[in-house]
Amino acid sequence: MIEPGNARLTVSRQCELLGMSRSGYYYRSQPVSEEDLLLMRLIDEEYTRHPFFGTRRLADWLGTQGHAVGRDRVRSLMQQLGVAAIYPKKRLSLGNTGHEKYPYLLSGLSIETPDHVWCSDITYIRLRGGFVYLVAVMDWHSRYVLSWDLSITLDADFCVATLDRALEGGQPLIFNTDQGSQYTGASFTGRLKEACVQISMDGKGRAFDNIMIERLWRSVKYEEVYLKDYGSVQDCRRSLAVYFEFYNRERRHQGLGCRTPWDVYQAAA
Repeated sequence: MIEPGNARLTVSRQCELLGMSRSGYYYRSQPVSEEDLLLMRLIDEEYTRHPFFGTRRLADWLGTQGHAVGRDRVRSLMQQLGVAAIYPKKRLSLGNTGHEKYPYLLSGLSIETPDHVWCSDITYIRLRGGFVYLVAVMDWHSRYVLSWDLSITLDADFCVATLDRALEGGQPLIFNTDQGSQYTGASFTGRLKEACVQISMDGKGRAFDNIMIERLWRSVKYEEVYLKDYGSVQDCRRSLAVYFEFYNRERRHQGLGCRTPWDVYQAAA
């Protein structure tokens, strides 16, 4: 990147050309203590293993690992992670009571072709001295990751930009998300309405309504994130780009007849 004062191109344009968000450019390490970062890493790993754990169980488990912390502190750290103890799933995108909610359209639906249903969600990604958030748009049937991005904040802009990139290559009949404010806001739902896409949202507190992308997060965490020590958001972006290329085009899934997501997705093209 060229420093803004010396550039002919704006920061926004440079980010667009490099395929990164403005928040990624402006990234600075989060002001979180080393102890809290360690606890957050442990909570993220244990919560990924046992997504039904709340503050009591996580506090008890941390105690067995030599970290005597109370439930209030665990609750505070979970809020920074975007994990809500009262729901059996990660709720990185918190709801907004002023936004319109939409019904869940996938109950009993047979999803047998690519571009029938797309889905999206957000997860926490740890860095050496802080953390960022990862959003992805995925085709439900093939599990093909259509687009993804990183951000240091949970704003709607990086979700909308990721959606726009996915829509450049096609569009689904139905798009499913949780009821987070990033997805219920007018900028995101408006973009789907412009494309004549039906909007589906998880039932409140229903952990498995968006199960395909929840499985993606487990793969990303166990096969990539927990094995790495990202020094910066740029390092994280480069490494995730390699992983998603592997996930899409080389990683074979038993549920797909031992084919890759790309094999299944492009077969319908």
